[in-house]
Amino acid sequence: MSHILIVTTSHSAIPGAAEPTGVWFEELAAPYYAFIDAGASVTIASIAGGAVPIDGRSLTESPLPATVTRFQNDTKAMHAMTHSKPITNLDPAPFDAIFLPGGHGTMWDLPGNKALGIAITRFDAAGKIVAAVCHGPAAFAGLKGADGADFIKGRSITCFTDSEERAVKLDDKVPFLLETTLREQGAKISTGADFAPHVIADRNLLTGQNPKSSAPLADAVIKALNARPAKAA
Repeated sequence: MSHILIVTTSHSAIPGAAEPTGVWFEELAAPYYAFIDAGASVTIASIAGGAVPIDGRSLTESPLPATVTRFQNDTKAMHAMTHSKPITNLDPAPFDAIFLPGGHGTMWDLPGNKALGIAITRFDAAGKIVAAVCHGPAAFAGLKGADGADFIKGRSITCFTDSEERAVKLDDKVPFLLETTLREQGAKISTGADFAPHVIADRNLLTGQNPKSSAPLADAVIKALNARPAKAA
């Protein structure tokens, strides 16, 4: 059985914006159930631990994504989200993959977080799956690899695009534009149509562009894990 670590933001407010921020609910719920339904074990962690803040906009979709409704009605899932493990207390060694959901909160507390950066680079160095969707790749901003170079340099990825950021009218609220910043750090950014599913795989690094990419990205993670040689008993 695969063991997957989901790490969310703990940041709950955008300066100058009316809605609370945090994780985009679909980007947590869709992968969570894709992994659970595939027989994987899932641990939900966050930057600070405790209750994971929810991006207010992700609760205004009509209808709500089925996975969000399922999550809200799932006592075990809700407990895992409201009692998330702090990333500083987790050993990445037992896990087979790390998955980073988005939501605008990530733009404040994922970049530069030491414990998360160590976890990502350890997963990557071991050839384990590193996956991030929408604003989740904010964790790669400023991150250095074992060789001291930008972690994302020369790697093919996608992320929430500058065009999408302008479309949701938060381009002047976020601390930096994610697509632009990752391009400046040497990433090879692939962009699909705004708000349409788009997933990119570069060896063990898997990324999705936006909320609707969450489920396809989770499916890609499962396929990548299933394609690996079975562990010795």
